[in-house]
Amino acid sequence: MISLIKTSEFLCFGGRQIRYEHLSTATRTNMPVSVFLPPGANEKTPVLWYLSGLTCNDQNVVTKGGFQRVAAELGLIIVCPDTSPRGAGIEGEDDDWDFGTGAGFYLDATKERWAKNYLMETYITKELPTLLLPEIGATSAPQGIFGHSMGGHGALTLGLKDPDRYKSVSAFSPICAPSQVPWGRKAFAGYLQNQDEWTAYDANELVKSGKRCPDILIDQGAADSFLAEQLSPDVFVSTCSEAGQPVELRMHEGYDHSYFFIQTFMEDHLRHHAKFLAAAAL
Repeated sequence: MISLIKTSEFLCFGGRQIRYEHLSTATRTNMPVSVFLPPGANEKTPVLWYLSGLTCNDQNVVTKGGFQRVAAELGLIIVCPDTSPRGAGIEGEDDDWDFGTGAGFYLDATKERWAKNYLMETYITKELPTLLLPEIGATSAPQGIFGHSMGGHGALTLGLKDPDRYKSVSAFSPICAPSQVPWGRKAFAGYLQNQDEWTAYDANELVKSGKRCPDILIDQGAADSFLAEQLSPDVFVSTCSEAGQPVELRMHEGYDHSYFFIQTFMEDHLRHHAKFLAAAAL
């Protein structure tokens, strides 16, 4: 039987910052996951999934995101998975920083070369919750999802595809229309067998196709060097406006793509999620 192995635990703002690892059946590799449990966490304490961006792992937001104080105050469990399989032994998986290791794009690959390991949507939405939520005693908890950059893309797409599960959605600097930008086109062409599969992993196209989720909050730095070429929040907001999907895009002068930006607005996102998750728990 596959089980979680606790590799570290620290007290933080009265809660516990824990790291586990386990052998994944979806990725066929060892996967780490970091979890913050607020004081008094129980089976109904809301669970908020955070998906990280390109080159990151489960630890980046734990050490740089600054979420623990407010999560402890609001009573939110924060779950931070890794961004891809690691050490799968696939030729070329470490050749590029924006594809392969650290760049799973939260999709299920269908090209044979990648399909045995790069099943990140299955891992995030099926395997990890089944394994983790009983371990932390949160099987009855309402859930929300957010993330940054590639992880913002993941949060938007997974939130749109499963609003019954994810009662709140937000993103920092998300890749909003990946089919239209270099990062997304490279990932989709590399991982997916057919171009007609791209729509299922493109938030902009999902909204066009009729998918809906709770009100989305997006924060974007106006000085983000990736904004013009890779992120396309204006395209997504326009599509949402036409389709009737509620979204709030907040542009911030002078802010970039870094964790300095994320930690500045982290509290706003946690309070956004807490509002929706508290309502879902009633």
